Amino acid sequence: MTTRRNFIATASKGLLGASAIPAFGPIRPGLRRTASGTGLVYDRRYLDHVLPERAGEAHPESPLRLVRMMEVFAERGLDQAVLPLSLLDDSLSHVQYAHTAEHVDSVSTIDVSGRIAELAVSGALGAVEAVARGTVKNAFCASRPPGHHANNTGAEEGFCFYSNAAIAARYAQRVHGFERILIIDWDYHHGNATQNAFYDDPSVLFFSTHDWQAYPGTGDPAMTGEGEGTGSNINWHLDCGARDVDMLRAWDEALLPAVSRFQPDFIIVSAGFDSRRDDLLGCFDVTDDAFRRMTRIALDLAEDFTDGRLVSLLEGGYNVEGNALAAAAHLETLLDGS
Repeated sequence: MTTRRNFIATASKGLLGASAIPAFGPIRPGLRRTASGTGLVYDRRYLDHVLPERAGEAHPESPLRLVRMMEVFAERGLDQAVLPLSLLDDSLSHVQYAHTAEHVDSVSTIDVSGRIAELAVSGALGAVEAVARGTVKNAFCASRPPGHHANNTGAEEGFCFYSNAAIAARYAQRVHGFERILIIDWDYHHGNATQNAFYDDPSVLFFSTHDWQAYPGTGDPAMTGEGEGTGSNINWHLDCGARDVDMLRAWDEALLPAVSRFQPDFIIVSAGFDSRRDDLLGCFDVTDDAFRRMTRIALDLAEDFTDGRLVSLLEGGYNVEGNALAAAAHLETLLDGS
């Protein structure tokens, strides 16, 4: 059982070509394991996805986000410390966990971007597969496009095409038999598609910190779920200018008590670094230290409840340098905890 702590006081090269995770039977969640290490999902094809210019300027969700991130990983030696993970084949057969056939058919027709969006799902599922099987203890997906705004509209929403975190959660449940999934979303923008996927589902606890006055205009704290899922949806609004202490207060006051009651057996993080200071599309004043501390708390929760199982998926983050530095702080902490 988690001991509550007051957390307020307190390489773009060489990452492909790893052997595929073997396809054995589902993992029994109750079994203890001796997994160690941190996995990294990255594929150079993620750089092929390019959204149209906005007002004559490059789109903020650009390949440079990953280019600079992988450079910083290499500069800090992180690319040599992680285990490269393979993407899961045939991810479209699992996209149906969160999307209609009509949505999938429509996205599949979008040249290049539709294919790369499928690869982002493949990366998320490859990470879940590796963590579930004990190949690694935790994993980070340096992938794009992001996913937590992707509903069933048949088109891109908020730079998202498929709801990567929601699909990964269902995959963990349906393929590997995990029963209670915790999804933590610290992106500046509310993960509306993740909320929609599980709003009446008591088997998934969704916790989001965000500015609900920003895009997509959802994330009202009064929305706590419905039916059997009432209480399993936690929205925590933060005002523009929110600092580390504000972000961590939400974790201390809302997340930790909820997790103690929920007792997850698998954790997924929607790691959006547009909540970092100086982001192009956000207005929080959150530092890299907060990302280290939030990652450390998530790892502590994983140790207490999930035998360490945690998968983190890149969402937003549009200051190219800031996004890379925050992701590096996150990955360094994952490595420290593995």
